[in-house]
Amino acid sequence: MAGTDNWSNPVSPETSAGLGAVTKARSNKLRSRHVTMITLGGIIGASLFVGSGNVIREVGPAAIVSYLIGGLLVFFAMRMLGEMAASRPAIGSFMEYARVGLGDWAAYLVGWLYWYFWVGVLAYEAVLGGETMHTWIPALPSWAWSLILIAIFVGTNVISVRTFGEVEFWLASIKVVAIVVFLGAGILFALGLWPNATVAVPNLWEHGGFAPNGIGVAFTGVALVIFSYFGTEIAVMASAESVDPAKGIRQATSTIIWRILLFFVGSVLVIVTVVPWDELPVPTDVANAPFTIALAKFGIPFADVIMQLVIFTAVISVLNSGLYSASRMFAALADKGFAPKVVATRSRTGVPVIALLASTIGGLIATLVNFVAPSSGIFDFIMNSAGLVALFVYVFIALTQMRLRQKMTPDEVAQLKLKVWLHPWLNILLIAAIAAVVVVMLTSESGRAQVWTSLIATGVLLVFWPLVRRNLRRRPDHASNERIPSNEGVVND
Repeated sequence: MAGTDNWSNPVSPETSAGLGAVTKARSNKLRSRHVTMITLGGIIGASLFVGSGNVIREVGPAAIVSYLIGGLLVFFAMRMLGEMAASRPAIGSFMEYARVGLGDWAAYLVGWLYWYFWVGVLAYEAVLGGETMHTWIPALPSWAWSLILIAIFVGTNVISVRTFGEVEFWLASIKVVAIVVFLGAGILFALGLWPNATVAVPNLWEHGGFAPNGIGVAFTGVALVIFSYFGTEIAVMASAESVDPAKGIRQATSTIIWRILLFFVGSVLVIVTVVPWDELPVPTDVANAPFTIALAKFGIPFADVIMQLVIFTAVISVLNSGLYSASRMFAALADKGFAPKVVATRSRTGVPVIALLASTIGGLIATLVNFVAPSSGIFDFIMNSAGLVALFVYVFIALTQMRLRQKMTPDEVAQLKLKVWLHPWLNILLIAAIAAVVVVMLTSESGRAQVWTSLIATGVLLVFWPLVRRNLRRRPDHASNERIPSNEGVVND
């Protein structure tokens, strides 16, 4: 609760995340392998398997640069989050650090926006999964399949965090194995070592050059790809419910992020090497997805069926992770007084059941709106208005880490086991890059729609802030956030 955070306590599996006795049983905690796969697989979805085709068609082979820059920006944000989280893992993650570093208003805003984002993701993935199931088994309508998928993953989440982790481990494993096989086959094909293949490396420059539309487009392309990486912060939240939170944080923010960069940048490199960029069709469905086209080049039969199965796995994986993320953030909001107290109610296994069910209801409403009133524009508004949440989160992480580091003594900084490099210049670079992405978004009609609808959603939250603040001040456990304990940020392994 606010005012009783005890940030000075040493980190241990029992004291981390503020869960108390309900999560002391190690059998209900996540293991290192769970955290690893949640990090690796949590962001690998349709945005990579299908959406990368749009980026490549617009940027050309220089899309490699776009994905590299976007990935590095997210890596910097994760490093900043890691510095804060390694000392005191918290399920609210960046929301809790924003509260301590910037104040209640920041935590309220970023927490609710993040929850709203994942509710929208739940609806989107449920719709996509339902439509996929309907194509396979048309006996049931798409909306029925959507409800069934939601029910299944509510079940996996409600049992325990360990059950969520185990399901996500195997779903993510399928995606990771698929990409590893794709990268291996692609390298062999590009070098002419694949059956009936010739050296394909010249495709990188023979079709109008490496940057056929200008190198500047590669930088503006960052605005398209940076959203593909959103979701890495789930690992930091999950680490707070693991056997060794401090280890999980370091693992998620230092080593695994490089593998994610390899998967994204490596996959795009393979695609633009194997398939001339100007021969890629518009990725309207799985059959036209860049991964499917590349697999067909390899001569692999049933390439579209294989990719449909992989993408469906990615969809339900994100649905599973989305339920976890939304419920944990909603519970964290309730813990700090930003949501009704009942939402923080947890089961004997530590699952915030009310938060999970409430988040599910939010996702269900958005899902049903898509089927019942598809022309109303409500579903599109929900999707668009969550568009800037990723950027908001990264900016809040950068500002919070700057603020918390300013409050530390030189001795405390020296004791940090996980540090942000070039502080505070890296923070300033990240914030400036995010601002540039927003400017680029304003140059397109779809980008402007996301910016303005996101600002409307933010404005609605700000309208309710005075009421929330008044209720906070009435709480007996509420204390000012003006001061942070002197040893904040010190890692105690």
